[in-house]
Amino acid sequence: MPAWLRIALAPLLLLGVLWAVDLTDVWRQLRQAQPGWLAAALACSVASNLASAWRWRSLVRWLGHALGAARAQRLYFQGMALGTLLPGAVVGGDLFRAVALQRGGMDAWAAGLSVLLDRLSGLWMLWLLAAGAAAWAWHGGAQAALAHWGLAQPGAALPAAALLLAAPALAWWAVRRGRVAALAQRPGSAAEFGRQVLLSTLVQLLSVGALACAGQALGLAVPFWTWAIAAAPTFLMAALPVSFGGWGTREAAAALSLAPFGVAAPAAVAASLLFGLLALPQALAGLGLLLAQRRQTQARA
Repeated sequence: MPAWLRIALAPLLLLGVLWAVDLTDVWRQLRQAQPGWLAAALACSVASNLASAWRWRSLVRWLGHALGAARAQRLYFQGMALGTLLPGAVVGGDLFRAVALQRGGMDAWAAGLSVLLDRLSGLWMLWLLAAGAAAWAWHGGAQAALAHWGLAQPGAALPAAALLLAAPALAWWAVRRGRVAALAQRPGSAAEFGRQVLLSTLVQLLSVGALACAGQALGLAVPFWTWAIAAAPTFLMAALPVSFGGWGTREAAAALSLAPFGVAAPAAVAASLLFGLLALPQALAGLGLLLAQRRQTQARA
């Protein structure tokens, strides 16, 4: 999709969602947000992004490129600024990170692979966490709500859960047979996989925690597993390169995902808006780092 079209559609998409759920009601929900819970949501969001940067740094180092912790954090938040403030969602930020590594001396293919594996690691754990939350909810008596997701029987989720659990094994098989076969023989592969599992779990728990705290700020006292289930489609839709920072697609997905659990659409949209706003101060910090780096480059030139 051309950039100019995304620029035109992004605000229209968000306004369309707000119009569909009653803008007045959404604004009423936002006005009652509790500062304490908002602070907790921001803390979870920042911690999640810090852990994400650490996870990516681990992949880069495993692929053979030296990347310091401070530079990894700086590049990650700079990429976050581009992904949040420019059209294209996370794609622009991911491309920035790959190019920055390449300019730092890393092979272009390996640099792109580090960003791709980092993104896939997070998505895999996000959906695995949602599957685990759905299993917990089923045994906790939430069968009626889960039926709206097509999980009317306990066994309905088994194929999806099995595929999620088998995904790393399938990826490993593909690695051994494809161009990246050398990755399977890299030293510390098993240890790196373990680090990715642990760090991705931490990242997604903190991200879901940020969304749950945003909901609590609005008085939505729903179980944590509800947010864990709804976060999977919500975060996935936010990552689609069709808007600024996921605005609009994230809110529509949140409204649809939380509806089966009794959350009214205006409240769900308001919680999603608060979650999106948490990224803005972090993106502005990343933008400040980008501008400072540019000034330093110009001064050296």
